[in-house]
Amino acid sequence: MLPQIDVFLDNGYTKEEMKMVWETQKILGDDRIAVNPTAVRVPVFYGHSEAVHIETREKITSQEALHLLKQSPGIVVVDERVAGGYPTAVTEGAGHDPVYVGRVREDLSHPRGLNLWVVSDNIRKGAALNSIQIADILIQNYL
Repeated sequence: MLPQIDVFLDNGYTKEEMKMVWETQKILGDDRIAVNPTAVRVPVFYGHSEAVHIETREKITSQEALHLLKQSPGIVVVDERVAGGYPTAVTEGAGHDPVYVGRVREDLSHPRGLNLWVVSDNIRKGAALNSIQIADILIQNYL
């Protein structure tokens, strides 16, 4: 695994890591959202995998988070607390459109923190598929 994607910037983060910060703030429309990324290149054919750590304004339990995730379109929850009971880029992500979430648990270091493991097929779920999905929403709701 290579702990560098793209070039290093003056702040010590790579351009890819800073894109994660900028895109998150842009998509959610809030420059106050703090993101502390480390991007690692894993040599696989397809797939993005992320360990996501979030802090919420109000406490959300892991069970509440799982309920919300299961209701969210485009997300598939694979969260069984047994060996292999979580998604991987190879087994779930590759060749499929949804984003898979597992290992949902409360953060031991923060009272309002949650940890999630997220995987997807970066070829299917990325700019191209997102563009089609946005176009579908525009056609259905605005055109």
